[in-house]
Amino acid sequence: MKVLVTGGAGFIGLNFIKQLLKKGIHIVNLDFLTYAANVEQLEQLNSFKNYTFVQGDIRDKEFLQQIFSEYDIRSVFHFAAESHVDNSIIGPEVFIETNIKGTFYLLEAARKHWMELPFKYKKDYDKCRFLHVSTDEVYGSLGVDGFFSEESRYAPNSPYSASKASSDMIVRSYHHTYGMNTVITNCSNNFGLYQNEEKFIPTVIRAAINHQQIPIYGNGGNVRDWLFVEEHCQALEVVFERAKAGSQYSIGGNNEKSNIQLAEEICSILDQIRPSTKLSSYKELITFVQDRHGHDQRYAINASKMKRDFGWEPSDKFEENLLKTINWYINKYGFKTLK
Repeated sequence: MKVLVTGGAGFIGLNFIKQLLKKGIHIVNLDFLTYAANVEQLEQLNSFKNYTFVQGDIRDKEFLQQIFSEYDIRSVFHFAAESHVDNSIIGPEVFIETNIKGTFYLLEAARKHWMELPFKYKKDYDKCRFLHVSTDEVYGSLGVDGFFSEESRYAPNSPYSASKASSDMIVRSYHHTYGMNTVITNCSNNFGLYQNEEKFIPTVIRAAINHQQIPIYGNGGNVRDWLFVEEHCQALEVVFERAKAGSQYSIGGNNEKSNIQLAEEICSILDQIRPSTKLSSYKELITFVQDRHGHDQRYAINASKMKRDFGWEPSDKFEENLLKTINWYINKYGFKTLK
């Protein structure tokens, strides 16, 4: 039996695969290798005997059916998605194709390989499970108060979040219509190693150490709940192993910060570990730019269900994990810390 991880060359998927490989689980990593792929880090995984990489597109339904058959896939962790909001505003079509149709084709491949009839699994396939990794952005935007939870109303505000909301609904329907063993997770903003450089934290770090303007949308007041990617991956394992079929869990970092607050915190850390020879502080590079269209004001997750059901909660090591992340990007961009 082999576990299929889609999008395993991406940020969260790569961190997750590294976590599972250490436990001896055989992983089949299916990834299309788009611009967001971590090709260098991916090649390092080839040293594991319990690892197989397959390049392919989840929008190719015949190809997916072949993968399930060839490797006898019994478990799926579905990370593969187009995920950058700005890109979804400029070109939404690929988000609809990948996030909605791709998820549908993947569910169909799993259903045909695992099940004889609705609510009837094939012999020895009754333990198969499909975990769909989604986002808190499907719930729209919060005001000053309140939190997203499993009970929140879906109200996506961008083509990206709308495509993810749609994929959530399709996964949900496969449990209720066919009896498929599915679980959905919705996470807050992740940070950590291997994140694509277009994302907020890598952008701030890269711009700062290159003495370029650090772009901040609007007035920088938009708030996000930050979750360290390794902790997210640990939570996903817990959900996969212990959640009831058809359930949904919100996974958050319990660490809200506005964009300007986080940018300034990163600059302060850089001032300490790699002081600028040109500026008194990297904060001088912060530049406010035109706000993103439909920019959600605040995301925050109430992850109490995770704690209640499984005893899981995020750590209080945000500063430590942020420093670890900053140091990794400094090295990635060819610099060295001076302190």
